[in-house]
Amino acid sequence: MKTILRSLFVPLLCSIVMAGNAQVPILNSHPTAAPCIFLDFDGHTVEGTGWNYDGPIVCGASTLNSAGITAVFNRVAEDFRPFNLNVTTDSTKFLAAPTTQRMRVLLTVSWEWYGVAVGGVANLFTFSDIGDDPCFVFTSLHGNNVKNIAEATSHEVGHTLGLFHQALYDGNCVRQAEYHAGFGPNGNEISWAPIMGIGYNRNLTLWNNGPDPYGCNRIQNDFELIMSNNGLTLRNDEHAATFGSATSVSFAGNQFTVAGLITQNTDQDMIQFIQPANGRFQLNAIPYNLGGGYDGSNLDMQVTLYNSAQTQLNVYNPGNMVRSVVDTNLAAGTYYLLVEGKGNIYTPNYASLGSYSLEGSFTAGGTLPLRVLRLMGEISGDKHRLSWLIDADEQIVSQILEISTDGRNFSPVVNSATADRSFMYKPYVNTTAVYRLNVTFDNGHQYYSNMVSLRNTGSVEIPKLVTNFISNGTITVSSPGTFDYAVYDHSGKTIRKGQLVNGLNTINAATITNGMYFIRYANGAEQWTDKFVKQ
Repeated sequence: MKTILRSLFVPLLCSIVMAGNAQVPILNSHPTAAPCIFLDFDGHTVEGTGWNYDGPIVCGASTLNSAGITAVFNRVAEDFRPFNLNVTTDSTKFLAAPTTQRMRVLLTVSWEWYGVAVGGVANLFTFSDIGDDPCFVFTSLHGNNVKNIAEATSHEVGHTLGLFHQALYDGNCVRQAEYHAGFGPNGNEISWAPIMGIGYNRNLTLWNNGPDPYGCNRIQNDFELIMSNNGLTLRNDEHAATFGSATSVSFAGNQFTVAGLITQNTDQDMIQFIQPANGRFQLNAIPYNLGGGYDGSNLDMQVTLYNSAQTQLNVYNPGNMVRSVVDTNLAAGTYYLLVEGKGNIYTPNYASLGSYSLEGSFTAGGTLPLRVLRLMGEISGDKHRLSWLIDADEQIVSQILEISTDGRNFSPVVNSATADRSFMYKPYVNTTAVYRLNVTFDNGHQYYSNMVSLRNTGSVEIPKLVTNFISNGTITVSSPGTFDYAVYDHSGKTIRKGQLVNGLNTINAATITNGMYFIRYANGAEQWTDKFVKQ
């Protein structure tokens, strides 16, 4: 028998809803794709497989109603949306699929045959095996909770595709958990866990690039293995990433809607629109979700707005939300929207992927309240000096200088008088400080400036990153002397370590995957931590 991997079963504090066997709706996520994951809800007798060491296995139906079946399907379909693969409830699609590119998932109340109360069970590498061994998700042991059933389904299919669990290690390479439970408050919109970990209480449950349970240096790249182990490919890119090849959309009744799919962390979708007159432009950038706090989303969206000269006007990526909202006044002309998936304080950038919609609207009339809002900053001794330019027709009601240590969560520094255009103070942080100006005008419109990063080192000279954005495969650090350093990822796993000398130092980052990382400097008595993004 092949290696068997099973899901961790966590008792749930909810009642089991016993419904009659529902008529299973026919659902397909990508009906033209030949590879297939068949979600079998209505019962099946398993014979002639690697599971049948003790005769036939009779599996009862899931007892989920049609709404529950649809919710499970939608969650699982979104997990596999980037791949050229069909998630289906139609048995005829399964039977027509290539025998080496299909998997039957039995979602069943019948677990007693297995003898252990677990959430599900699967054999490794069976998606590409001609033996048609199914995998199992035991719905009754999940209390018929559709979120948990869906998580277990994608997890078990992951095993059949050749994936081990995603584990958690500390900075000393000591395993903390076989199942990585992710980060963030339970149920929070941007909380995250790996699909191959345990994500029952997290919203963003995604494929991951991290260590498996058998060693902190055994890095499992889920996406790469899913494709290479099983002959799968990604879906075609439906929107180009360049200005010249941007997808053009038009207003109809002063509105437009466009759908898209981010298939990998390098995927960018460029959308062009023409605003017919001066007025207010609003955009809701919405990742696929099941409602209620954007439940079931797999994509944390970032939208960048450009003008016809291809000059960046603003970046929209609220730190505590997966969606993005644009609300600004624009002159008549051509504009571009660049859509991409990003990580957040809890979520790596590796697999923030999935489908989305853009809903734009235009309201004509009114003057453009703001032409220039630019923030500038410099360090003067142990103080930070911020100054700004504002060119607007409307009257300023308030201007608040805000600070952040992570670039996402901001708090006020000072509520300046409306005539002020500068501010100087000694910051309370001794790491990088990120500033922005929050300005409100008398017409009710609110705008944020560009962000400015200043590093406060106090009286101690410490190493400094030459840049916080690494795109050439090399981390460059300017050091005032000899310091130890360690580079580690979001989970605390050490990626690089060594010693800095006086002057410019280079650290090889060519094999580090894209995402956010931290670098820690130490001189024997003190230590400092900074962060950078590998692009």
